[in-house]
Amino acid sequence: MTSNPSPLPVRMARPAQPRFTWHHFTMRFSSTPRSARLARHLAGERLDTWGVPYGSDAHDVLTLIVAELSANAVSHGLVRGRDFRLRLSAEGTTVRVEVTDTRGERLPALTEPSVPDQEGGRGLLLVAALADDWGWSPRTDGPGKTVWASLDVRPL
Repeated sequence: MTSNPSPLPVRMARPAQPRFTWHHFTMRFSSTPRSARLARHLAGERLDTWGVPYGSDAHDVLTLIVAELSANAVSHGLVRGRDFRLRLSAEGTTVRVEVTDTRGERLPALTEPSVPDQEGGRGLLLVAALADDWGWSPRTDGPGKTVWASLDVRPL
């Protein structure tokens, strides 16, 4: 008797708890809203490749953090003609997101929008609420700053 193999590919189950040895991804983007969206998209693909699957809470949180920090780099860290840099790194069960821009005089701060119904102004508040830790530091290889956030991706 012969069996008819299924025409659908078999997808291997991913481990329930990602355990990274060490992964690193860095890319520069032009300072435009379109590039901020591209940064979020590429970060999502990279995270999935590293074992943080699409649709998981950790994946959603990390891509939202990338989106907020990239949008901030484009809108608040913009220096005409200069790029921003996205860096993702994973070690153990922690993923760190870093976004570097070239505008060092506008430092990140957790503040409520000045007008209650104003759109925007809540990005860092959102990052601080979602990440396990966040902060910023002066850029070491030129003018500007790096804003970072880290998240432990172990399931609860």
